[in-house]
Amino acid sequence: MILYLHGFRSSPQSMKARLTGERMVQVGMGHQFVSPQLPASPKAAMALALQLADGVPADKLAIVGSSLGGFYATWLAERLGCRAVLLNPAVVPQLDLDQHVGVTTQFHSDQPFEFKREYIAELRALTVDKITRPERYFLIAATGDEVLDYRDMVKHYEGARQRVIQGSDHGIGEFADYVDEVLAFCGIGAGR
Repeated sequence: MILYLHGFRSSPQSMKARLTGERMVQVGMGHQFVSPQLPASPKAAMALALQLADGVPADKLAIVGSSLGGFYATWLAERLGCRAVLLNPAVVPQLDLDQHVGVTTQFHSDQPFEFKREYIAELRALTVDKITRPERYFLIAATGDEVLDYRDMVKHYEGARQRVIQGSDHGIGEFADYVDEVLAFCGIGAGR
């Protein structure tokens, strides 16, 4: 099973989530793809993710996380012992997101999105200072990320499989070029 976790203010309608889900359908594994709308509360988001992963053996579970979803995926992979693919992941989101406290909208809709001050402490509680088994992680980081510094990602996931894309952007606009590599790392391929 692949559990896809979107980024801050994003949704399952993000380009990377949609491409991953479409590719899973193409290889006959669409039923093994889950991409929930995450609540704004990090604590509630992780409760939902744990509920969705409940009962799935660690060797049958992979989490793909983009931006804030990558931060979440790291915490979940450490807790559950599964693989994780991190797409321009946030490393210390409590610092970056402090400026976003308040009400705004989601990126893919006009739905209100409220990020409360207490969510900063919830993020702090999910911090993984150092990954324990780098072989379980695959980092895709873009040097042209306009939101987060790829060098922080490369350092945080030292020892993990890494693909550093020269240029690109935070959204990894050419993600279609990497989706098969992502699925292969997750143990899913066209031949399975």
